[in-house]
Amino acid sequence: MLIIETIPMLRREIRRWHQEGKRIAFVPTMGNLHDGHMTLVDTAKAQADVVIVSIFVNPMQFDREDDLVNYPRTLQEDYEKLSRRNVELVFAPNANEMYPNGFGANHTFVDVPAYSQILEGASRPGHFRGVTTVVSKLFNLIQPDLVYFGEKDFQQLHIIRHMIADMAYDMTLVSVPIARDKNGLALSSRNHLLSAKEKKIAPLLNKVMQCMAEKLKNGEREPEQLIEWASVRLREEGFIPDELFICDAENLKPLTEQSQKAVILMAARLGQIRLIDNQQVDLTH
Repeated sequence: MLIIETIPMLRREIRRWHQEGKRIAFVPTMGNLHDGHMTLVDTAKAQADVVIVSIFVNPMQFDREDDLVNYPRTLQEDYEKLSRRNVELVFAPNANEMYPNGFGANHTFVDVPAYSQILEGASRPGHFRGVTTVVSKLFNLIQPDLVYFGEKDFQQLHIIRHMIADMAYDMTLVSVPIARDKNGLALSSRNHLLSAKEKKIAPLLNKVMQCMAEKLKNGEREPEQLIEWASVRLREEGFIPDELFICDAENLKPLTEQSQKAVILMAARLGQIRLIDNQQVDLTH
């Protein structure tokens, strides 16, 4: 397994694989890899000749300095996990390599404002712009045939899909279902930061979401009432609700009578840790 930290070295390997006609798969990550990431890697391995994984804690997408500082970094363990999966290349640049001229307001960025400034983006200005900027740069460097994203970050996935279409990237986006632990908690790099008590409480986020989904399936169409009910339930269990949305899964807009699929988007803090989850709901039955 190659471990590369610089753009020139990365380009050299990419050029060679393209010349050899290899089918390249790319899995972008911020490291601290868990079984959810490994599902992405395994899916990529089954569909391509070469799998490239990036590990980069992107400072441009953090809206809180403490989140950036406290984000778990486990580089050596990540390398070992990827090596066992026979990944061909890991690209692990530092911030100076990715942003040699900085990343402030006066620097180049990529944005999908129709979707990056609504829902979660409304309360985290610049977050999704940071995501699309770094992902776009990685796409340009790696030029993959296939790219893999988990469905846990539903709005992010929606934004990346539109960016690929708008920028005419010649690649296929493969979305992979949310990986969960045995209690239904969505796997996250932050989960291990939960205390023992918080780990027992955390799966209730998914249970509340499942109750919301059942109510939608049974014909309830008042998102505000469902969100208020969920907020009360989460607070009773010790969560601080951060973001709760119910919208059309196809366009992230409010539900209408024509909506065929809804998505519940949830984010809540448990102690110092922000947990996210989502659930799509078929409204046609």
